[in-house]
Amino acid sequence: MHWGATLPLDRDLERTLWYVLGGARGGHNRARIILTLNNRPRNLNQLAEDLNVDYRTIMHHMHVLQENSLVVSEGNGYGAVYFLSPRLEAGLGSFREICLKLHFDIEEAESG
Repeated sequence: MHWGATLPLDRDLERTLWYVLGGARGGHNRARIILTLNNRPRNLNQLAEDLNVDYRTIMHHMHVLQENSLVVSEGNGYGAVYFLSPRLEAGLGSFREICLKLHFDIEEAESG
């Protein structure tokens, strides 16, 4: 999986990632969502099925990720498809480092 070229650090993105992943319950599931969307865009139902997480839980996590400009969507309602935001795409290296510091097992998720 490609984590992007080395870019100047986005300290605001790093703070946001620490908050969303490490400072709140559900950080591990949010990391799993980000990794899944990095592989391929999906709608909420596909995310719930792929991650074996309740649909309403996925909705909550996606709201948090959107509110923090980490994901964007195309389309409306049930069929909306979610993508990583350009901001997060540019900072995937920081995301990976933070996941490792939080001891999230992302290597297994990256290969799946």
